Amino acid sequence: MHNIPFVDLKAGFKPVKDEVLRALESVFDEMSLNNGPNLRSLEQEFANYCNTGFAVAVASGTEALHFALLACGVKPGDEVITTPNTFFATVEAIVHSGARPVFVDIDLNTYTMDPNLLASRISSKTKVIIPVHMYGQTAGMSHIKETAGESGIHVIEDACQAHGALYNEKKAGSMAKAGCFSFYFTKNLGAYGEGGIVTTSNEEIANKIMLYRNHGHTSKFEHHVSGFNGRMDELQAAILRIKLKRLEDYNNSRRELADNYNALLKNTPLILPSESKGRRHVYHLYVVRHRMRDSLMEHLNKNGIGTGIHYKIPAHLQEAVKHLGYKKGDYPVTETAASEILSLPMYPELTTSDQEYIAEKIKEFFN
Repeated sequence: MHNIPFVDLKAGFKPVKDEVLRALESVFDEMSLNNGPNLRSLEQEFANYCNTGFAVAVASGTEALHFALLACGVKPGDEVITTPNTFFATVEAIVHSGARPVFVDIDLNTYTMDPNLLASRISSKTKVIIPVHMYGQTAGMSHIKETAGESGIHVIEDACQAHGALYNEKKAGSMAKAGCFSFYFTKNLGAYGEGGIVTTSNEEIANKIMLYRNHGHTSKFEHHVSGFNGRMDELQAAILRIKLKRLEDYNNSRRELADNYNALLKNTPLILPSESKGRRHVYHLYVVRHRMRDSLMEHLNKNGIGTGIHYKIPAHLQEAVKHLGYKKGDYPVTETAASEILSLPMYPELTTSDQEYIAEKIKEFFN
């Protein structure tokens, strides 16, 4: 029987193994482990890649979101608007900043925030809007920024799943006050551990995040604010620099695989992912939809095909935010999606023969 993992990290490591090991050896030779040369170079290289003035590396995508919110002045009593169709880290960052998460339902075609619903959720307490670029495709930034600008509200991009995605030729992470990325090891640009980064063209925001990530240090013995231990280590920075050089190739491979999936699955009952006009989807995930999702998932798993659900329980229905009073039925589009979405294997090393086998088993299920 076939064994096709949902993500194959070993296959991704083989082509870069020698270069990664040499880079790690160099780090160990130097032993400059805190704010070292690789970290500083990664920040400059990623800022250049995203076309932003600055990039500040941090310990995780969650810390990137948290620090960006703090740098934008979010405080207890404020509200931050986002979408319930996201990994819970988006909501965690809002809660840890002291603010209340307020949700806007999604557009079922893109799984991102529905901009037409945004204005109705803005209140006098709204400080920041966080559109989430989902599965590798950006949210509708023009409408979102226009709505935010009318009210003088900051926008922070949650670009944790959108490394290299484009919106009207602009890179994810370059279109708002700040952009937040995760380098979790399954991402299009992933570390071999944890990591994150904040992109911005606002020097004040960049400087504040540098303080927050490093205990508020302004000098060895001085702490300007009560910060956090949110630094990225030099080893992960060295790895990410190697993989950043290959990111466009990785993304192009994912797009080719998505095109092949689309061709193989076009005559099935599945609702396939769509790329909206003016956007470049980089397919961090290839997400299909069907009301018999759970049965299909079981069938694929029995036939050696790894799958995932991103995400099964919407953010507003999580036990951790039960005290906020949200209930089932509040965001029906997100709830419908959560009951139907299924992520198929997607990684640059996936073969066309593996995709053909996956398509064969999907068709077998529906027949």
